[in-house]
Order: sequence, then C-alpha cells, then structure tokens
Amino acid sequence: MRRIDLRKASAARSNTIRDINRQIVLNYVRELGPISRADIARETALQRSTISLIVDELRLDGFIEEVSGESTGGRPPSLLSLRAANAVAIGVDLGAVKTVMATGDLAGRVLEQHEFPTDKDIKKTLKRIVQCAQKLIGKHQGTIEGIGISLPGVVDPETGNMFVPHFNWRNEPIAEILTRATSLPVSIDNDANAAVLAELWFGRPEIREVRDFILVLVEEGVGTGIVFDGQTYRGEAGTAGEFGHMTIGSGAPVPCAVGSRECWEAFASERAAVARYQKLSRSNGGADISFVELMDLALRG
Repeated sequence: MRRIDLRKASAARSNTIRDINRQIVLNYVRELGPISRADIARETALQRSTISLIVDELRLDGFIEEVSGESTGGRPPSLLSLRAANAVAIGVDLGAVKTVMATGDLAGRVLEQHEFPTDKDIKKTLKRIVQCAQKLIGKHQGTIEGIGISLPGVVDPETGNMFVPHFNWRNEPIAEILTRATSLPVSIDNDANAAVLAELWFGRPEIREVRDFILVLVEEGVGTGIVFDGQTYRGEAGTAGEFGHMTIGSGAPVPCAVGSRECWEAFASERAAVARYQKLSRSNGGADISFVELMDLALRG
C-alpha cells in the first residue's frame, strides 16, 4: 500500500477522472498524431463515446484539430493532430548574463525569440520582461495562454519563494508583477528543473522514454534537474537539485556567486572553464575568450 501525505491529499471526483482521461487523450494525439479516434479508444480501452466527448472538448479549446489521412480507395479517414499553428505560451529564461524570451506552440517549437542583458537591478529587468511580454501578447491576438519563467536560483513551487545568489534576489514577486501586467497566469521554476522538463517533453526519444534520470545544467552556476518515475522531483522547498554550492575542495579558479572558492560552481561552471583556459593560454600569448568560443575550439580539437 502506498503511503499518502494526508495534508496534501484530496479525494477523486468525477471531474478528476475526466481531467485524467483528457490528459491521456491529449498525450496520445501529441505523441502519436495524426491518430484516429478508434486507435485512441483501442490503446486506452476507453469507450468510443468517451473519446468523442473528450475530442470535441479539446477541439473547442483549440488544442487539437481534424486532418484528412491518406485514402486507400474510399473516403479519406479523419485523424486527430495537435493544433500547433499558433503561439500558446511565452517562455522567459532569466539568466545570470542575459534574458531570453520566446513564444512557443503546443509542439514546443520556438516561433519568435528576443534577448537582452539581465540587469542586476530586479526592477529594471522586470520592466524589460513586461515590455517584451506585452509586445508578444499583442502580436498574437489572444492565443497566449500563459507565461513560464526559469531563473538560476532556488524556487519553492508551493510558496513562490525564491533566491537567486548571483544577484542576491530574495523572494521578489516576479510572477505576481508579471501577472498584473499581462493578466496571464505565470509559472516560475528553477532553470535546471525547467531544462529537465523540456527534455522530458520534447527531448530525444531515448530521453523521453526514460522514467528516471538526472540532468546536470552547467552555466554561470551548476545545478541539476531530477526526474523520478517520469515526474520532476523538487524536494523540500524546491532544493532537491541544488548541489552547486556543495563544498568539494579549495582553491578553485573562480569564486562562486556568494564568494566561495570551495564549491562545485567555483570548480565546474562556465566561468571556471574559461578561467582555466585563459590561465594556460596567456603564457602563450592567448587573448580573452568567451565560453561559446572555448567550446568551438574544443569541438575543433
């Protein structure tokens, strides 16, 4: 018997079952589409009438559409496909160096992208994010359903509390400010958790089919996204993957965001790799280099 946390448990209602079936049908269309109603009914063992009802709801909500399949001599079959023509979400990758914003469709395709330097003044950065979001919303005439933000810090998904060591931002109401400015729901998460979620949904098949894995995200800092049984695992207060400031030695080539030269971030971040290269190359007359340029050199051997 599985032990349930009774503080967070809620009994299943009829609409709970309907929502689960709706998600199952939508996932079949996303993963296997174009697909027929009959094939979904056969795969899920749901009644054809239930499938038809759910499909009609998903069509009205604009998530799926009917397309014609190949004819084998008679009338072409009617198949279901994900409706991915319009932008449905705005993604905000708030990074330590730059912020990237983009619109995406239901298939995860990036439709339009903009970027600008991240200012350590949270008010200035939020002003740029709001301005860009409002422009993107205006371009797509009501098709945007929500906004997702990833940032390089600890995020508690239950309370919304956050801490970004690189800028010393603590519990800034980023989601609330953006919701007030755009009237859209806003989700906020740690950057490694967002990256592992992207791999889980849109990564290569050999990754999407794995139920348990860990993604290591190396940027200005170091963090991990953890997947257990096909779900992102965040742990207590969202700290499960936060190992970047774990002490592992001394005398790292750069200090971490909080000034230590003893943790993973100080030894293994992009800045650490560049610092090592510059120390070695300067003895041979080498110039300053970015991490992207360093990776290009490495890939060229």
